Amino acid sequence: MAVKKISDVVTLAQSVTDSVRSEIMSGRLAPGEKLQEVKLSERLGVSRTPIRAALHSLASEGLLEYQPNRGYCVRSLNTDRLIAIFDLRGVLEGLAARLAADKGMSEAEQSIFRDALVRGDAIMAQGVLKLEDREPFGEINVQIHETILTAADDQILSDMLMRCRNTPISSERNVLWHDFAWVRRSHDDHYRLLDAIVLRDGARAEQLMKEHVHAVKLQMKSELEAIATN
Repeated sequence: MAVKKISDVVTLAQSVTDSVRSEIMSGRLAPGEKLQEVKLSERLGVSRTPIRAALHSLASEGLLEYQPNRGYCVRSLNTDRLIAIFDLRGVLEGLAARLAADKGMSEAEQSIFRDALVRGDAIMAQGVLKLEDREPFGEINVQIHETILTAADDQILSDMLMRCRNTPISSERNVLWHDFAWVRRSHDDHYRLLDAIVLRDGARAEQLMKEHVHAVKLQMKSELEAIATN
């Protein structure tokens, strides 16, 4: 009987972690939903060992909540917690933009950023927001924010931002899709951010990013309150 290498076990656990994280972020696993080891093991076709490791890891990221005698469930999010997360994101992402400007964004990073903007332009040019464009635009948003973070080149900052972003409704993949004017503004913000970073204007880049995240926070807060009153 073959003995699995430790590296194989770690890789499998990481793969399971990534799969479950993706299901949480996409909404397939809803807030408050209980995660049972046996069912996850059967559905993902793995033993319970990597499942346990994945659940523990996702709890440490803040995506899951552990309750004694009940196990793990997807962490629920109320409006106050969401606002707190976005306030923290504004500070951290603002710092990332400042560092990216101060350190300088490489030509390769600028190229990635500009490519994302061009793809966003194509969606904006339609003048309407089509359902099939939602995922591509979300990925454009991810690419832009990740490029800024890469240019900032600060691992501690990256780790802290990952904790903030690993909350489904606060993820940069989420787009407030029914409001074209808001998405247009968000896209234009990215152009202003790139200009400030390329010009090495750290203070302006930081302020622009804070305002960018603040606008998202206000829109999200408004939508959650509207849902709560309906």
